[in-house]
Amino acid sequence: MEQVEGAGKRKAPHVLTVAGSDSGAGAGIQADLKACGALGVYCSSVITAVTAQNTLGVQGVHPVPVDFVEDQLRSVLSDMEVDVVKTGMLPSVDIIKALCDKIKEFHVKALVVDPVMVSTSGDVLAAPAILDVLREELLPMADIVTPNLIEASALLGGQSLETVADMYTAARSIHKLGPRNVIVKGGHLSDSSDAVDVFFDGEQFLELHGQRVKTRNTHGTGCTLASSIAAELAKGSSMPQAVKAAKNFVENALRYSKDIAIGAGPQGPFDHFFKLNDHMDNTSEKRRFDPNDLFLYAVTDSRMNKKWGRSITEAVKSVIEGGATMVQLREKEAETREFVEAARACVEICRPRGVPLLINDRVDVALACGADGVHVGQSDMPAHLARSLLGPAKIIGVSCKTPAQAAAAFAGGADYVGCGGVFPTNTKANNVTVGLDGLRTVCMASELPVVAIGGIGAGNASSVMEIATPTLKGVAVVSAVFDQESIVAETRKLKAVLTSAVVNSAV
Repeated sequence: MEQVEGAGKRKAPHVLTVAGSDSGAGAGIQADLKACGALGVYCSSVITAVTAQNTLGVQGVHPVPVDFVEDQLRSVLSDMEVDVVKTGMLPSVDIIKALCDKIKEFHVKALVVDPVMVSTSGDVLAAPAILDVLREELLPMADIVTPNLIEASALLGGQSLETVADMYTAARSIHKLGPRNVIVKGGHLSDSSDAVDVFFDGEQFLELHGQRVKTRNTHGTGCTLASSIAAELAKGSSMPQAVKAAKNFVENALRYSKDIAIGAGPQGPFDHFFKLNDHMDNTSEKRRFDPNDLFLYAVTDSRMNKKWGRSITEAVKSVIEGGATMVQLREKEAETREFVEAARACVEICRPRGVPLLINDRVDVALACGADGVHVGQSDMPAHLARSLLGPAKIIGVSCKTPAQAAAAFAGGADYVGCGGVFPTNTKANNVTVGLDGLRTVCMASELPVVAIGGIGAGNASSVMEIATPTLKGVAVVSAVFDQESIVAETRKLKAVLTSAVVNSAV
């Protein structure tokens, strides 16, 4: 009887991993299954080899006969609506050719190739003879290939790769072999304090920075990154979004698992399911970042509070009552102790109401008061450094005026960008405006959600929202609500204007 999808049924995003089995469950098929499961994606498997390995290394590899690999591929691809195929260890030329044939026969959205040749611990997992067929047949079919420095060197005939500049060159050279995207992983760079990866789509580079976690538990990081990219692609993410999300997932898992003790060898596995038992941050009391929270983003101003005789807590209470969906505390004049105390009081106001509270510039204050994150400018702390200090659960926004700045914010681990000033404003002296055209340009180029800021109020908010790009999520305002006799009334008025503009643009 044919299965028919009816009301209430939905297709699960589905990744097929074609790789070797790791008896120690740190890498290979086991890592892929765990990573996809942790990211909410169904994962099926085709096993190409069975290995005997543990934290000490690889003791043996037993390839699966090619005809049985073909049987596995046919069974899954013909029945289970695979979205993305991810490859790992492919131990023979015949297995690579069989895989290529099946991918041509059965349509999938994307192919992610992790060119496993040498494990992180140095064990050789594939014969050199497979390199030619990998380069000539599989890579031209790949949507992304994810080599580490050792694998990238092998793909390029033994080219020496020792610096970030070398990684740029390698990414460009590997792209010429045919894959649509390349990410060269810099985990083996000995002179880098950050974990640096270089992504290249054939036109633009992204240099992705993350915190280098000091731990022995790194077995399976390459498999996990590739399968996480596959999982995000299966869920509908763009390639840059998928790469960024995957890098963050691996970094967070390593950080959480850095002190786990499994096995006696030099390289242990890590916990893919850290989110189920995460003691790094009490995230159960907080909501995850929702781009829709940017809809009406209120930014406090100490001068305006002083002008109207209001405390910061009074201003925050009023703007939330009026309907603000996110609040940022921008206090340039307060002493640190005073600011921390006021910020803690504002956290107590915002959190029960489900309104995220961010601190402008001051990472130290955000940490001290338990705020939901920070917003930084171009001359402030870089996003990747703020992320390393705040951890994975906090929200980070970055002020941007250009697509290049938005791309850097994305690469640095930011959650959103604030674009402006859109119009002239009296809150920042000599602030260069970008206008509606500049805002549109950044929105069209940005991989992150965008909030427009600068001179926006009830009289011109509609013209901002009429840009109607998918990434523009709302407006950030200062004077329009805080330099007014009634914060509540002006916030409600502005929110009504924004809501009407969104409704009209959808018609």
